[in-house]
Amino acid sequence: MTGTETIANSEANTRYNGWTNYETWAVHLWISNEEPSYRYWRERAVAVRRLAVALERRTAKGLLADTLKNHFEEAAPELLGFWGDLLSAALSEVDWYELAEALLEDVD
Repeated sequence: MTGTETIANSEANTRYNGWTNYETWAVHLWISNEEPSYRYWRERAVAVRRLAVALERRTAKGLLADTLKNHFEEAAPELLGFWGDLLSAALSEVDWYELAEALLEDVD
């Protein structure tokens, strides 16, 4: 097996249900499975798309990714020690751009 094949196999093994990883899939699941959350994030996607067009300096995907990341990091409970480390590690693995792209595709 070549180095390129090893990297390709490693990346394929970290994907989860078509998403970058489990953490990204789990956030998307919670966003899309609860009606109030789904509506809220769809409305945010529409608003961010309009804002991005008006600003012309950042993409809608980048703006929405930042909005998602900030929201979930600020909403996370402040845990200490082991549990805090696990929560921080999980949130750091989320692909916020992939989530933003999925939400924006949904409103197109």
